[in-house]
Amino acid sequence: MPIQSINARNQFRGRNREIIDGPVVSEVDVETEHGIVTSVITSRSVKELQLQVGTEVLALVKATEVSIAKL
Repeated sequence: MPIQSINARNQFRGRNREIIDGPVVSEVDVETEHGIVTSVITSRSVKELQLQVGTEVLALVKATEVSIAKL
Protein backbone atom coordinates (compact mmCIF):
# COMPACT_ATOMS: atom_id res chain seq x y z
CA MET A 1 0.00 0.00 0.00
CA PRO A 2 1.96 3.05 -1.20
CA ILE A 3 1.37 6.31 0.60
CA GLN A 4 0.23 8.83 -2.02
CA SER A 5 -0.25 11.95 0.09
CA ILE A 6 -0.47 12.82 3.76
CA ASN A 7 -0.63 16.13 5.60
CA ALA A 8 1.80 15.24 8.41
CA ARG A 9 4.96 17.26 7.80
CA ASN A 10 7.28 15.43 10.18
CA GLN A 11 7.93 11.95 8.83
CA PHE A 12 10.67 9.61 10.05
CA ARG A 13 11.53 6.37 8.29
CA GLY A 14 12.79 3.63 10.55
CA ARG A 15 12.41 0.10 11.88
CA ASN A 16 10.47 -1.16 14.84
CA ARG A 17 12.91 -1.66 17.68
CA GLU A 18 10.50 -2.82 20.38
CA ILE A 19 6.78 -3.47 20.73
CA ILE A 20 5.22 -3.66 24.19
CA ASP A 21 1.79 -5.25 23.77
CA GLY A 22 -1.06 -4.31 26.06
CA PRO A 23 -4.67 -5.46 26.19
CA VAL A 24 -5.96 -2.24 24.57
CA VAL A 25 -2.95 -0.13 23.54
CA SER A 26 0.62 -1.01 22.64
CA GLU A 27 3.86 0.97 22.70
CA VAL A 28 5.90 0.89 19.50
CA ASP A 29 9.49 2.16 19.53
CA VAL A 30 10.80 3.10 16.09
CA GLU A 31 14.54 3.48 15.57
CA THR A 32 15.24 6.29 13.09
CA GLU A 33 18.45 7.99 12.00
CA HIS A 34 17.42 10.86 14.30
CA GLY A 35 16.79 8.68 17.35
CA ILE A 36 13.93 6.69 18.85
CA VAL A 37 10.33 7.73 18.16
CA THR A 38 7.71 6.14 20.41
CA SER A 39 4.08 5.70 19.42
CA VAL A 40 1.18 4.48 21.54
CA ILE A 41 -1.37 2.89 19.20
CA THR A 42 -4.18 0.39 19.64
CA SER A 43 -3.16 -3.24 19.95
CA ARG A 44 -5.65 -3.94 17.18
CA SER A 45 -3.67 -1.65 14.84
CA VAL A 46 -0.45 -3.48 15.68
CA LYS A 47 -2.12 -6.74 14.61
CA GLU A 48 -3.80 -5.29 11.51
CA LEU A 49 -0.51 -3.73 10.31
CA GLN A 50 1.28 -7.00 11.19
CA LEU A 51 3.95 -4.99 12.99
CA GLN A 52 6.92 -6.92 14.34
CA VAL A 53 10.37 -6.00 15.60
CA GLY A 54 12.41 -5.14 12.49
CA THR A 55 9.42 -4.09 10.37
CA GLU A 56 10.20 -0.99 8.29
CA VAL A 57 7.73 1.80 9.09
CA LEU A 58 7.15 5.50 8.68
CA ALA A 59 6.50 7.45 11.89
CA LEU A 60 4.20 10.37 11.16
CA VAL A 61 4.33 13.07 13.82
CA LYS A 62 1.63 15.72 14.12
CA ALA A 63 1.48 17.77 17.34
CA THR A 64 1.73 15.18 20.15
CA GLU A 65 0.46 12.27 18.04
CA VAL A 66 2.73 9.70 16.39
CA SER A 67 1.07 7.50 13.77
CA ILE A 68 2.63 4.42 12.14
CA ALA A 69 2.43 3.37 8.47
CA LYS A 70 3.87 0.02 7.36
CA LEU A 71 6.19 0.29 4.34
